[in-house]
Amino acid sequence: MQQWMMSVLAAAVMSVGAGAVGAQEIASPALAKVVESQLGVKPQRIVKTPYLGGLYEIYAGGQLFYSDEKGSVFVFGSLVDGKTHRNITAEQQLALLPLQDAIKRVNGNGGNGKRTLITFEDPNCGYCKKLTKELVNLKDATVYTFLVPILSEDSLVKSKKIWCAPDRLKAFDDWMVNGKAPAGADNCANPLERNSKLAQGLGVGGTPAIFFPNGERVPGYMPLDKIEKALKGN
Repeated sequence: MQQWMMSVLAAAVMSVGAGAVGAQEIASPALAKVVESQLGVKPQRIVKTPYLGGLYEIYAGGQLFYSDEKGSVFVFGSLVDGKTHRNITAEQQLALLPLQDAIKRVNGNGGNGKRTLITFEDPNCGYCKKLTKELVNLKDATVYTFLVPILSEDSLVKSKKIWCAPDRLKAFDDWMVNGKAPAGADNCANPLERNSKLAQGLGVGGTPAIFFPNGERVPGYMPLDKIEKALKGN
């Protein structure tokens, strides 16, 4: 039997419609009803895992957690493979993110950056600008940046204009790297409210926030050499 370990974290399910899962997969409608009744959040996905003879993985409110078939106990935290040390929960959490709501940057390798990085950034955050200037030079990588305007009303205005621009990445870099404020429309459909709720569900309390492929997260700025080192360990 595959070795595993569970670490229970002090976390609470947040009732947010993060919309990270496109197609719902509910392996147990009965368990879904229990989750909604007990925790006040409607599951977007419930699948049966091979762990503990059938532990259920639940995705709701932007978070992953676990339960038995009857919902008699809910476990929040990380499911870690004791043999490979892979953080199963963290990897799955990132796999469920709505990447269509992020600005996509592909650096090198013929437009197919093999390494992946995810960030949450506010356009008026000084350290976010500093981070962006580093990520421009990150080789062979695909970076997904979720705009999270949390600092001011102007952050919201700039985020909308960046998202509505014909070339979002260019508008983002023009501002974050070159100091050229975004112009043009700000009334297109945007994911900013969803991004904010997603950030809340993931426990992102400030920007920037960096997520690595193995689920490791870094709150705050990180220089390029340390990002490279962290990616090599993923």
